[in-house]
Amino acid sequence: MRMYDIIAKKRDGGELTDAEIRFFVNGYVAGEIPDYQVSALLMAIYFRGMTERETTSLTQYMAMSGDMVDLSYFGSTTADKHSTGGVGDKTTLIVAPIAAACGLKVAKMSGRGLGHTGGTADKLEAINGYKTNLTSDEFFNIVNKVGVAVITQSGNITPADKKLYALRDVTATVESIPLITSSVMSKKIASGAKNIVLDVKYGSGAFMKTKEDAEILANSMVKIGNLCGRKTSALITNMNVPLGFAVGNSLEVIEAINVLKGKQKGDLYEISIALAGNMIALTLGITEQEGCKKAKHALDSGMAFLKFREWIASQGGDTACIDDTSLFKSADYSMQIKATNSGFISSMNCEKIGTAAAVLGAGRITKDDKIDLAAGIILKQKTGDYVGFGDTLATLYSNDKEKLKSAAEIYKSAIQIGGNAISEPLIYKTVN
Repeated sequence: MRMYDIIAKKRDGGELTDAEIRFFVNGYVAGEIPDYQVSALLMAIYFRGMTERETTSLTQYMAMSGDMVDLSYFGSTTADKHSTGGVGDKTTLIVAPIAAACGLKVAKMSGRGLGHTGGTADKLEAINGYKTNLTSDEFFNIVNKVGVAVITQSGNITPADKKLYALRDVTATVESIPLITSSVMSKKIASGAKNIVLDVKYGSGAFMKTKEDAEILANSMVKIGNLCGRKTSALITNMNVPLGFAVGNSLEVIEAINVLKGKQKGDLYEISIALAGNMIALTLGITEQEGCKKAKHALDSGMAFLKFREWIASQGGDTACIDDTSLFKSADYSMQIKATNSGFISSMNCEKIGTAAAVLGAGRITKDDKIDLAAGIILKQKTGDYVGFGDTLATLYSNDKEKLKSAAEIYKSAIQIGGNAISEPLIYKTVN
């Protein structure tokens, strides 16, 4: 078998066999196939696409390219949730303990933030003492006892995805539905959960800018997940407005704690109920409505907060700051952003808001950048709110005073005041 023939076949619109896909994935991971040939195949896939069978095969071989987490000990109760990335998205901190409080086993591997979106692992490390690196025995013992554990991804999970994504990033082949699908789903398959709920976001702060594109991606990932033997569903959600009011690591943890304590409702509360409800419904074999009812009870009764506290303690986190969020380290400097005219906020550019938070120190430009856990933004007003001249739109926080001014300019450019706001539902559609 030759890589040349595989490239030519896909270039001409042919359907690759399982053996051909296995050959190129395994050969590339082993270093036997050069970047330039894989780049050519990726471009051919970008233009020619892949069938469901091809995408399923690619997903499975990418998942099998490294370690496969075996969660069979927990039976069919394992559940996972994945977001395609957004601004202010701290739902895992709320959804995971809700699901665990309802009897599910959430053994989750989360990534770190890059660019304008945040990472769950970074947020958790804002809690003093929390360990994102555990041995396999520690990880499984905590999941067994508590029902939830969240760690950073193992270095040998889906090495094929790491190599292929790095190549896609520099060859303009990122925006391919089968390649995005196999990238996301291979990690979920390798992570071992039997039930997977996807939060596929659309809008200015999301990878997919329109709900139509997000629906295409959601349908693809749900189909491939199910074809790979995992019960999979997806929610298509709005990211034209930041989720909640906090953007930045410790600020988002504090907001999540407030939701868990019953101190805050709104969009973050609603989407957390919907995501947890879908996880519960898939896992227990009940309707989405019944699942959401169980999720709401777990959150409103305080059961989810107690489970969150137990989870954090089990991974070494200081529960004193969970009980009293004023103990989180605060930034040395802050700046208020004031409205320069009156009117309704007609739109917010989420990507710019996420970029402003990254400039403050809350995010990374490269994966090796050190982040400022206290940096970020607290929004005071959002799309559809009326503001008067001089009203505070947001407060910026950073431990580097020089970063405030440049971040402020970015934030101001993200807010449009005047005209009519477009009303959009928080959840556009559920894909089963």
